[in-house]
Amino acid sequence: MATAAVPLPWSVIAQAVHEGHVSARRGDGTISWLSAAEAADIEAVASQIVPTDDSPGAREAGVVYFIDRALASFFSRLAADYRAQLAAFQAACRERHPSAGSFAALPSEGQIEYLKEIDQTPFFATTRLLTLLGMFSLPVYGGNRNGVGWKLLGFEDAHVFGVPFGYYDRGYPGFVIDPVSLK
Repeated sequence: MATAAVPLPWSVIAQAVHEGHVSARRGDGTISWLSAAEAADIEAVASQIVPTDDSPGAREAGVVYFIDRALASFFSRLAADYRAQLAAFQAACRERHPSAGSFAALPSEGQIEYLKEIDQTPFFATTRLLTLLGMFSLPVYGGNRNGVGWKLLGFEDAHVFGVPFGYYDRGYPGFVIDPVSLK
C-alpha cells in the first residue's frame, strides 16, 4: 500500500522502517515536528478519514503523533513537500471559510464538504496514506494507540498463534517442534 502512494524504492522503505523503530524507542508521545495549528488541522483531517463512531477512530489511535514522528524521522524525505502542501491546504481553507480561521475549527459537516473538494490533491493522498499507516501500524511507531486499529480489523497481537495454525500440518516431518504443542 505504501509503495503505491509513496514513490520510494524498497531499500529506502526498509531503511525507513529501521529508522522508525529506532526513533520510536526515543519518542515520548508529544508533537515535535508539527506546530500546534498544523497538528490540529492534520488531526481533524485524519479524524474525518477514520472517524469515531461506535468504535475508536484516528483521534483515539493517536494518528497525529504517528504522522508527526514519521515526518520528523523515517519519512523526512516527504516532510518539506508535505509542509508546503499543508500550508497551501490551510491557506485555501482560510480563504474559503474566513470566519472559521482553521480547518480544525470548522464543524464536521464543513470539514467533510471541504475535504470532498480537495480529495484528489497530493496533500490529501499523503495524509490519507499516513492516516492509514498510523491507524494500523505497530503502536511503537506512535499511532494505533492501545491497538485500536488492530481491534477494528479483528487482529489479535499474539507472539505465538495456536490452533488452527499448525493443526493440519502437524505431522509434517520438517517441523522440529510440533506447532500444536505450543498452545
